[in-house]
Amino acid sequence: MLNHRVMELIEALRTTGAVRDFTARAVEDAVLARVLDTARFAPSGANAQAWRVVIIKDVENRRRLRDCYARGSRDYLALAAAGLRPWAPTSDRDAEARALNAGNASVVGDFAEKFDEVPALLALFADLSMLAAVDRDADRYTFAGGASIYPFAWNVLLAARDEGLGGVITTIAIREEDDVKAFLGAPDTMALAAVIALGYPVRAPRGLRRQPVSSFATVDSIGGPTFGV
Repeated sequence: MLNHRVMELIEALRTTGAVRDFTARAVEDAVLARVLDTARFAPSGANAQAWRVVIIKDVENRRRLRDCYARGSRDYLALAAAGLRPWAPTSDRDAEARALNAGNASVVGDFAEKFDEVPALLALFADLSMLAAVDRDADRYTFAGGASIYPFAWNVLLAARDEGLGGVITTIAIREEDDVKAFLGAPDTMALAAVIALGYPVRAPRGLRRQPVSSFATVDSIGGPTFGV
């Protein structure tokens, strides 16, 4: 029995991809409750469990979130069309500005356009007062605090998969964080970490493409010998 369960876990880890195309079937509260009940066992620094989740059902709030998401999506697609990695910490800010001012930020994308129609929308917040963000005062882009939040987000997708759901962790709405926090009533101590979209997939993800271990793992230093078999 143990080996069987391990194989099920490995299969889930290797086949849970991002899903953005959902059927119209509603996600029942009982199903979503089971997903969150499993996801809560994610690890976090000092077991602080600094995540907070808002399940967005109100039609007007869904439309507001869609509008916020669409604005960020336009910019994302415009930057990508210019050959830039959108908002990469090392990107040339002037090149980004030129791309956004070139009049290319008009395409929204199908997912963004119908974002309010996603069966289940979860706004994931991080309670900043509970994060041990060890790189808080670094003079580079900081991300360590996310280690106490995003494992929970990934657990949501894995637990959703077990319920026959698919979904995606998206961060584009963070570009409009102030607006999202305002209409969802989030205090200053909360930061929007992601919006998780869930639903019953039109097609199950298959044949995920990922780079081999040898492309990212080395021994003893970044420039060391390639690790992999």
